[in-house]
Amino acid sequence: MLSIRMQRRGRKGHAMFRVVVQDSRFAPTSGRSVAELGSYDPHAKTVSLDKEKAATYLKNGAQPSDRVIRLLQSEGVELPKWVKTPTQKSNNIRNPEKLRKNQPKEEAPAEEPAEPKAEEPTEAEASAEEPKA
Repeated sequence: MLSIRMQRRGRKGHAMFRVVVQDSRFAPTSGRSVAELGSYDPHAKTVSLDKEKAATYLKNGAQPSDRVIRLLQSEGVELPKWVKTPTQKSNNIRNPEKLRKNQPKEEAPAEEPAEPKAEEPTEAEASAEEPKA
């Protein structure tokens, strides 16, 4: 069975992807692809696809991956009815009570007025002043 998926290219830390049609039994990095439909640059968010080729392979039964479905939809390629669009994930926070913004706010300690304090002698000075018996 054919699948339409993304094949990673580019240097380390700067991924570029090819959108390829390949046998689903092969790994995306194997290089054995049937056709190349276009490319996707996630850094610049640019997509270049051959829409006619993509529509042809979809009509013949090629299974697109979830990410490729999104790319095809954004480019305006009409998807067959059997293609299931990926559902939007809900962003649930596990423990919202632990978030810093949900913690009770600590009040800053009120500053006491500056009063001149009588200096107390330190322990060494206090022991020196006391007469020893």
